[in-house]
Amino acid sequence: MFTTRLISGIVLVVLAVLVVGKGGGILFAVTGIISLIGLFELYRALGIHRRSIAAVGYLTAVSYYGILWWEGEKYLNLMIIASLMVLMALYVFTFPKYKTEEITGAFFGVCYVPVMLSFLYQTREMSDGAYLVWLIFLSSWGCDTCAYCVGMLIGKHKMAPRLSPKKSIEGAVGGAAGAALLGFLYASVVGGGMDEFSDPRMACALGCAIGALISQVGDLAASAIKRNHNIKDYGHLIPGHGGILDRFDSMIFTAPAIYFAMTFLQ
Repeated sequence: MFTTRLISGIVLVVLAVLVVGKGGGILFAVTGIISLIGLFELYRALGIHRRSIAAVGYLTAVSYYGILWWEGEKYLNLMIIASLMVLMALYVFTFPKYKTEEITGAFFGVCYVPVMLSFLYQTREMSDGAYLVWLIFLSSWGCDTCAYCVGMLIGKHKMAPRLSPKKSIEGAVGGAAGAALLGFLYASVVGGGMDEFSDPRMACALGCAIGALISQVGDLAASAIKRNHNIKDYGHLIPGHGGILDRFDSMIFTAPAIYFAMTFLQ
């Protein structure tokens, strides 16, 4: 199991370097595909993947990415509201076919997976995005590693004992501090190529710290959904890791966190 997980992890890192490094249409397409797969996994966990409301969710996700690609951001709010109206229309005109939680779950899924994960592409498209996009990975995966190490060494106070008994407050602090250090070191190497920051090292350190703290919420949120619906993994697409949501759960939160943090820190 460990060997399978390690090999899959290496493959993921190599693919991330190639796809994210290239950016543009390739990153956009991969992000969109990952988003749709993740949305399907979530809908399956919620038990609505075979219902008509799931089709509304998929159509909304595709429309969202289409608007994003054609730079029609001013229409995004209209599209989200229209999606909710369609779902509510299905709810009332087919009553009592759907339960309230199924409608809210379908709408939540679109915001949770495709919209939030799209900020991986949007961060890459920012000024200095070729450098900033890697902060998403540093603050997410770096936080996971540092939190695990610190938690194993000195973790005593449980952060969410009923949800994740092994996670500690000390580990959470260590994860954020470790991610901040990684951001600082990263900017020390590549910061000279950034044009939008007067002090890239401090900006990247702060951005990674913010992203790391929020990534831990994302990790726990994904675990909470699995606990509520009595599933171990969202899928089996990635050997040794589970599904898309099992591997990208924290990154879903980290991507928009880094995007907005670095936007305000410019």
